[in-house]
Amino acid sequence: MMKKAGRWRVAMSLALIGASIVIYALDYLIFGNPAGLLHGLFDNVAFLFIYILVVIIIVEEVLSRREKQTLMKKMNMVIGTFFNEVGLKILKNFPLFVENTAQLAPLLVFGGSWHKKDFLKAEEAAKSFSYKVHVTPAALRDLRELLCGHRTFLLRLLENPNLLEHDRFTDLLWAVFHIMDELEMRVGNLEGLPQADYLHLAGDVQRAYSKIAAGSLVTQSVPARCTAVGVPARILEGTGSANPAASMDQCLAQGTYESFTYVI
Repeated sequence: MMKKAGRWRVAMSLALIGASIVIYALDYLIFGNPAGLLHGLFDNVAFLFIYILVVIIIVEEVLSRREKQTLMKKMNMVIGTFFNEVGLKILKNFPLFVENTAQLAPLLVFGGSWHKKDFLKAEEAAKSFSYKVHVTPAALRDLRELLCGHRTFLLRLLENPNLLEHDRFTDLLWAVFHIMDELEMRVGNLEGLPQADYLHLAGDVQRAYSKIAAGSLVTQSVPARCTAVGVPARILEGTGSANPAASMDQCLAQGTYESFTYVI
């Protein structure tokens, strides 16, 4: 198949070159002006560089940006799946490991007048926050059970060829895999480990939680018949039905679907 495609390109190139030669030959035979023909040839060669600038550089840049936007939309689905299956479950254990959550929460409470810069500021606060992590054998066992139970799912995420295009999410996954491998290597109930091991595990937990928290963190309760989307989460009004499952009315307000995005 590759050979056929290569032959087709060669044939097309030869055909175009031949057509160009024929046109120049007809021009010479009809008008008989070699000086004018040569002048036109140089004009075409001079314009060729502008053509390269417009078509190859500018158009290529536009196409590249559009392709990247499409890729990010696809990656957003992968990131959303991660948080739904694993990330939010890890965050539920956040208070078991992080002792100073009370200092972080006020930095991430969503305000109704927030703009893009406010969300970016909150994201940066979650990433740069000095997490005070304390690990216990019981909390580590629960985390190990959670991560190992989703090992197959996490490995499937690594198979996604688009993953390499998203550095921050890739770093997040590596942090999660690292702490999972560290916990798996320590068999038993994780009690009686050397203090150096607990300190090492605390550092791994801190790195993983800082990346996950910066990716998705809801710091206030979601009102009834509403949903939280985005990072940091936005409270969006949903259906007005008191029992949407029974009435089958589970639609969101108009224009809210575009808000489903992760800024990790």
